[in-house]
Amino acid sequence: MYQPTDLKKGTIIAIDGQPYRVIDYAQKVMGRGGSIVSVKIKNLMTGAVLPKTFKGQDKIAAAEVSNQTVQFLYSDSTTVFFMNPTSFEQFELPLEVAENVPKFVKEGGEIQLQFFDGQVIAVDLPTTVNLNVEYTENVVKGDTTSSVQKDAKMETGLVVKVPAFIKTGDVLKIDTRDGSYVERAK
Repeated sequence: MYQPTDLKKGTIIAIDGQPYRVIDYAQKVMGRGGSIVSVKIKNLMTGAVLPKTFKGQDKIAAAEVSNQTVQFLYSDSTTVFFMNPTSFEQFELPLEVAENVPKFVKEGGEIQLQFFDGQVIAVDLPTTVNLNVEYTENVVKGDTTSSVQKDAKMETGLVVKVPAFIKTGDVLKIDTRDGSYVERAK
């Protein structure tokens, strides 16, 4: 059980049997009257965002959410397929829920899935991934100022803006939050 002041960003709670993640937190102290905690919570099943207010003595249930490492198998036009590498159990998610997986994870790559009551509720991608540059234009001699950007097609099909010195075959670190180039992988 959580106290209202424990509800920091990212905390996962259960309300009416549904898992919610706290996405915004504000506390107002009212002198002798205690404190009021206002949060914005996101339903992890439906994606709905709700404002909620708790008083200082309220008790909030923690959601029993578990993580499981799975292997990305493949995706088609509507579904993304995963497999637990130890039990060989397979999972399917609609492409809308796991749309970033085929962009950033190679087939056979491992990621984390979050489960609530045996049902997949979220895909947890790493913050950065390393991908090979499948194709990019060669730089024109003399056109190497630091601000020049060009497109690079990664091995997963993702197209990223990169600096001019990047060549086909380089391994790049890509940010999965916005799909941007971070650096060349070492």
